[in-house]
Amino acid sequence: MSEKLDLTQFEKKMIIRTMIHPDIEKIIEMQRLCFPGMEPWKIEQLESHLDTFPDGQLVAELDGEIIGSCSSLIINFDEYDDRHTWDDVTDEGYITNHNPDGYNLYGIEVMVHPEYRRMKVGHRLYEARRELAREYKLKSIIIGGRIPNFHKYADEMSPREYVDSVQMHKVYDPVLSFQLLNGFTLMRINPNYLPDDKQSNKYATLMEWNNVDYRPNSKRHFKTSHPVRICVVQYMMRQIDSFTDFANQVEYFTDVASDAHSDFVVFPEIFTTQLMSFLNEKSPSMAVRKLTDYTEDYIELFTDLAVRYNVNIIGGSHFVKEDDDEIYNIAYLFRRDGTIEKQYKLHITPNERKWWGISAGDQVRVFDTDCGKIAIQICYDIEFPELARIATDKGAKIIFTPFCTEDRQGYLRVRYCSQARAVENQIYTVISGTVGNLPETENMDIQYAQSGIFAPSDFEFARDGIVGETDPNLEMVMIGDVDLEILRRQRQSGTVRQLKDRRHDIYNIEYKK
Repeated sequence: MSEKLDLTQFEKKMIIRTMIHPDIEKIIEMQRLCFPGMEPWKIEQLESHLDTFPDGQLVAELDGEIIGSCSSLIINFDEYDDRHTWDDVTDEGYITNHNPDGYNLYGIEVMVHPEYRRMKVGHRLYEARRELAREYKLKSIIIGGRIPNFHKYADEMSPREYVDSVQMHKVYDPVLSFQLLNGFTLMRINPNYLPDDKQSNKYATLMEWNNVDYRPNSKRHFKTSHPVRICVVQYMMRQIDSFTDFANQVEYFTDVASDAHSDFVVFPEIFTTQLMSFLNEKSPSMAVRKLTDYTEDYIELFTDLAVRYNVNIIGGSHFVKEDDDEIYNIAYLFRRDGTIEKQYKLHITPNERKWWGISAGDQVRVFDTDCGKIAIQICYDIEFPELARIATDKGAKIIFTPFCTEDRQGYLRVRYCSQARAVENQIYTVISGTVGNLPETENMDIQYAQSGIFAPSDFEFARDGIVGETDPNLEMVMIGDVDLEILRRQRQSGTVRQLKDRRHDIYNIEYKK
């Protein structure tokens, strides 16, 4: 009797999956084969796709080989001009204009390796896109399709006549015919869509597939405003006798913010060093190590306050000793649902290194909240523009900066840089600082601050780009509203558009994490 035949040796496994970073070089090489004469993706563009909208980047894989791919982003299509180009709708191929609250999935690339065509690879990729649109509850999929056979008929037909002929099955076009068979309908024909697409004479057919499962969600209706209320605490550093004294002060300010229906309350950098005033430790390095003993008390206090007062708390920052026995300057986000996030300070000042031996973190984080995505950049970090740009590209709309400075010069560095970040990145920035004095507390004895909320500088925003600010060197709160809907519109159609107008062709910021 013959041995049982092992069928697994004959199997070929094709899967559709999301793209990962090791795929990038293979995709670029495949693109050169698929579209000879056209400029392929740059590595940094595909990396930006993965950073911005990883779910929208798909590949077809057969027995471990990449044989097809497609890229997409989400937009509100109504915000784009009827004659938009591929560069317009993709932010020159970087998709940093991806809008997670949009209504339409916009497909910007589909390709199948020439040796694997007629295996329904393209059909599988299109079906994966449809599933993505259903999963995200999007209204439709829109694509700007090439018409690569048009150059053969350009002398005898207009683009409209050519498209009509393809629709009537009188002429075959490998892209348009395929899209029509996959349920897409023609919206219009756009000229100068892809300047290097000579086969299509730079024309593209704008096509749409409508999601029949789409149901309008009232929360996603077009908004005239999306206000977020922020309470900034300018905190007085004064001598106290116990952690209970500290907790009482913090609860008072949290209560004030809650009474004003604030979405966020923001405390300053290392304001927990107020606890040093009763630790009776003269050595700054030893005082910091004693301070870290209060980490759990600090976290429990702010978690309780965030839930009890129903407000998201940027808990200033606190010195924390971690398992490696290093001490870090960490800012915590205490959400009002009881969850906690943390951002390490990345740039340590010479003063922090000299007096306290603080170690640096190594990751730029962006956090989801019930008011959108936010970032926290502690004091010195806001003075490095790369960090704010990375956070913005990750989706942050507000950057909170708890700070602690001892003189006006230090404060102005934080303030000027915070305002610059708001302009450069078309975001809101918030600074919250300490004031007052801590007698007999080495290296924390004097403070200088004027806290504030800043906006981009354009007609839609507050005059001078200042939403509000405190008086210098007084303990007080400042409450202000920022509008994320105005921010979204201004990014699309403001007097200047720093995000859209970046020259990716001559510079780029590489985030190595």
